[in-house]
Amino acid sequence: MNGSLGDPSSLDTADYDPIDHINLLFSHPSAVSSINRVSKTLKQQQNDVSKDISALEQTQAYQPDSSLERMQSAQTELAQLFRKIETVRSRAVETEQNITTMTADIKRLDGTKKNLTLSMTALKRLQMLTTAYEQLRGLARTRQYRDCAGLLQAVLQLMKHFNSYRSIEQIATLSREVAELQRELLEQVCEDFEMSFAKGEVGTKRNVLVEACLVMDALGDAAKSRIVTWYVNTELREYRQVFRGNDEAGNLDNIGRRYAWFKRMIKTHEDDHAVIFPPHWRVNEVLATAFCEGTRDDFKGILERSMRRADGAKIDVNLLLSCLQETLDFEQSIEKRFANEPRASIDTLSSAEEKTQNFNGLISVAFEPYLSLWVESQDKQLATMIPKYRTQPLISEDDEFSPQAVIPSAIELFHFYKLTLSQCAKLSTSERLLDLSKTLARYLDEYAQQVLLSILQSTGTSSPTIQDAVLVLNTADFWHANTTQLEENIKKRIDADLVSKVDMSSQSDAFLGVASAAVLSLVQIIQSDCEGTWREMKNTNWSTMETAGDQNLYVGELIRHVNAKTEEILAVVAKQQYARAFCDNLVENIATTFIANIVACKPISEVGAQQMLVDKYALSKAFINLMSYHNPSAVPQTPSGPFTRRVEQSMNRMDPLLKTLQVRSSPPEGLVQAYLIHIGDRSDTNFKKILELKGVRKSDQPHLVELFGIHRDSNANGKLIQNSPLLTPLMDASGMGGGITASTSGSLTGASAAGRFDAGSFGEKLLSAARDISATSAITSPNGMTDKATINENLRNFGKFFRRDIGGLGARFGKRDGSIGAEEGQR
Repeated sequence: MNGSLGDPSSLDTADYDPIDHINLLFSHPSAVSSINRVSKTLKQQQNDVSKDISALEQTQAYQPDSSLERMQSAQTELAQLFRKIETVRSRAVETEQNITTMTADIKRLDGTKKNLTLSMTALKRLQMLTTAYEQLRGLARTRQYRDCAGLLQAVLQLMKHFNSYRSIEQIATLSREVAELQRELLEQVCEDFEMSFAKGEVGTKRNVLVEACLVMDALGDAAKSRIVTWYVNTELREYRQVFRGNDEAGNLDNIGRRYAWFKRMIKTHEDDHAVIFPPHWRVNEVLATAFCEGTRDDFKGILERSMRRADGAKIDVNLLLSCLQETLDFEQSIEKRFANEPRASIDTLSSAEEKTQNFNGLISVAFEPYLSLWVESQDKQLATMIPKYRTQPLISEDDEFSPQAVIPSAIELFHFYKLTLSQCAKLSTSERLLDLSKTLARYLDEYAQQVLLSILQSTGTSSPTIQDAVLVLNTADFWHANTTQLEENIKKRIDADLVSKVDMSSQSDAFLGVASAAVLSLVQIIQSDCEGTWREMKNTNWSTMETAGDQNLYVGELIRHVNAKTEEILAVVAKQQYARAFCDNLVENIATTFIANIVACKPISEVGAQQMLVDKYALSKAFINLMSYHNPSAVPQTPSGPFTRRVEQSMNRMDPLLKTLQVRSSPPEGLVQAYLIHIGDRSDTNFKKILELKGVRKSDQPHLVELFGIHRDSNANGKLIQNSPLLTPLMDASGMGGGITASTSGSLTGASAAGRFDAGSFGEKLLSAARDISATSAITSPNGMTDKATINENLRNFGKFFRRDIGGLGARFGKRDGSIGAEEGQR
């Protein structure tokens, strides 16, 4: 390439950039005129390069040392290499065959030497066995048991080497003679024991018996078990004769005599007989186990006969418990006596297993099927306690009310439960403990319903006092937490296969339901205090307002009442989560009542609706500070974000209604569009409710309803719901009657939300709310009273909702034990 194209070597560089090259060639607009010359030069260079490539290809193709020739040469060399490898392999096989032939004679010689060695060893052992057998027979005749024991072990060990030679006649004969000698030794030792004990010569023949036990040890577990079983039966013969053959001595009243007899017997054994038996036989434990098993069988028969008495009288519970307690003490003392070191099997039958004997429950298990009598006695005692608790004062005369106070009956019942559970766990950890847990759970339901809930309903037509409601709240919270702990304690003590059957979560939920009822009763106290304020709202003429200004006078009065009562109530509500639940329900209750009073204030003009929005905003702004009355401090606290959002959510429920009422009915299309935007449902009935609230004349309503149907049916987005959750329960189909149903937050206000709190019907309202929450129907008895089981079930459902309601705030209140989470605790 000539100089006009720049550096000729630039095209060969590794980092060649055509753009830079072009910019170099045409660095000035005047250089564009040389583009034809540059193009020709590039074309010429391309042709030259193509010619060079073709020439190189031809040269490479016709060179004598081509790639094809090299490949053929490589294949030839590879074939030669394979032939050499095959030659080496065949030579290796031939060499291996030669070596095998050379070493065959050596292998035969080694086998002969090994067989000769084994034969000499077997012959030597046979000689030793024959000699030992003859010596053993002589020692057995002279009762030299200590030498017999060592020699017997040697004989038995040598016989193991000849088990595979028993087809030889001489070996088979010797094996039979050894077995016969073992049997003779066993019978001889047993005879020595029997004669010594029968003649009372244990003391004089003690050394002989000690050495005889060494022989029994050498004979094996079967021999040892035989002598131990004989000894145990001999020692317990008197016990069985006295306590099984005598009805008076064997009854439950004389249970202490049985254990006293055993203590005397075991002391005699340890003083006179224990030294005879090897320590690892642990004969004392065998004696104890046999005594316990025999006593257990005796008790089973006695108890069974007592339950089948002709007069139908049951066993005295106090006697049963006394005998059981004495038995438990005896078992514990025996267990403690033998618990110092690991023990071998103490089964009186032959056993080679090593196991640990546990005396706990060995006798007392006989009482377990009859512990239902004790559970029944606890049931009867609890049945008398619940009515007594209903009449007890909520605070004892010597105590003063405090925000943490709990009703004394709850403390008394808790201690009773704790003591009863501890007693039953000592007596039984199986079915009886499960029965007791069910009994305790049933009376927890009774306490929640008949004691705590009745306090909220026992004040006639007035609301319960703040102190009473707070005491019920604290007590319900106390049992809500302790019911969970009670369940955990029972699960720790009960048998593993019954753990899944212990469940007190429904009782815990029931107490949480009572706590929610107490919170709602506190809300009703404020609602009752604000009745006059709501009347002032209803007495205002909302149809003739000309302008909307500042908040109405009733709003300030309502805020003062709410703040004063809230401060008084939150000062005695100890826990944060219940203070928050109270404030949530209070705001929801007021919002529901506000909506109910909107219905009562019809007709409402557009200006009136605007004024109501102003009043609603003033209430919302005031309510976000309600939580500041709980644990107030000198430093003003910023309202928490979650509670602020909860207030806004509750108070903004009425915005669609008021914004729709703000729109004039003329032109009618504006009102229809406003309804479709704010209310957003397809119900003609609900649209008529808006018209009635605005005071539209009956004659003008058909046209508006017809126009509403046209716009509704032409709605293209299809987002209209069938019935508005706000308007549908607002008024019944007949017009302005009826009222607001219980809100989903758990408020118990009904159509009479602005009226007085009817404590007598509070329980029914609670059940109604629980039914709404759980979507279940209450079961009523023929006389119209709610069934007890249904009340308990509704309390549980209400408690679950209440927990979910406060648990929905996140980790702050979601814990089952009622503790406050880190986020809300920091606030």
